[in-house]
Amino acid sequence: MISLKGLCKRYGDRTAVDDLSLELRPGTVTGFLGPNGAGKSTTMRMILGLDRPTAGVALIGGVPYHEIRNPLRKVGALLDARAVHPGRSCHAHLLALARSNGIASGRVKEVLERVGLADAAGRRAGALSLGMSQRLGIAAALLGDPEVLMFDEPVNGLDPDGVRWVRHLMRSLAEEGRTVFVSSHLMSEMQLTADHLVVIGKGRLITDAPLTEVIARSSLTAVIVRSPHAGDLSVRLSAAGITVERLGENKLVATGAGIERIGDLAHEAGVRLHELSTREASLEQAYQELTADSVEYGAQRVQV
Repeated sequence: MISLKGLCKRYGDRTAVDDLSLELRPGTVTGFLGPNGAGKSTTMRMILGLDRPTAGVALIGGVPYHEIRNPLRKVGALLDARAVHPGRSCHAHLLALARSNGIASGRVKEVLERVGLADAAGRRAGALSLGMSQRLGIAAALLGDPEVLMFDEPVNGLDPDGVRWVRHLMRSLAEEGRTVFVSSHLMSEMQLTADHLVVIGKGRLITDAPLTEVIARSSLTAVIVRSPHAGDLSVRLSAAGITVERLGENKLVATGAGIERIGDLAHEAGVRLHELSTREASLEQAYQELTADSVEYGAQRVQV
């Protein structure tokens, strides 16, 4: 498990991470979202001891990263796929990591096969494409068979087959009971991969909730109702604090309650229904609503 308690990082008068407190639990893929400059990479670097917090603590299994003996056997991470000695072969790179962390050399072959680089084991890291470098970085993260895994933009440079492979890999790692923490800007992929979301903006926590809950909160998520008694139902729903929009004589769009609640209210009112369905927002739409006031580096919109 990863625990952040009052984590802060300041660079001069700029605050990159501001009083961030979280608990990331095993058996879950937690997506880490936020605009450019929100503090995601800085947070991950502090968890791994690469940046020193200005205040607060980041703990892995209850201890700071620097206190973990043979850390690759506890935590696997991919933050920068190109952070590899370019003259070393894939096999040599992983072998050096294995030897420095007390990992059996046979594990190198296993992870190369798992990430699809068995045939490229002898190739120099500096000659790899970005997608192959990502696979090598993922192999390094898996090398120690760790309980905790962290990935910063792991699908950059991967083709569609590779993106799908990473998605299934993240899911399988969580199903094995590991803590999986993934940062990405690909909302459609995160919607297919994550169980839980942490969203930050300008260094501060915006939301920490299950993915389904984040989407359900969106103003674009609504319940569609058709009934020959739509007018009566509209009055009943409004009285219950639900926002209702009439679309024609027999159709309503309701926001502020789930489909079960609206169905129960219709039943209690004795209203016959011809349709009761959900119009769900995408994660991208929900994310844009959440971060609308936190975008620091938005480009000027072009009129077409």
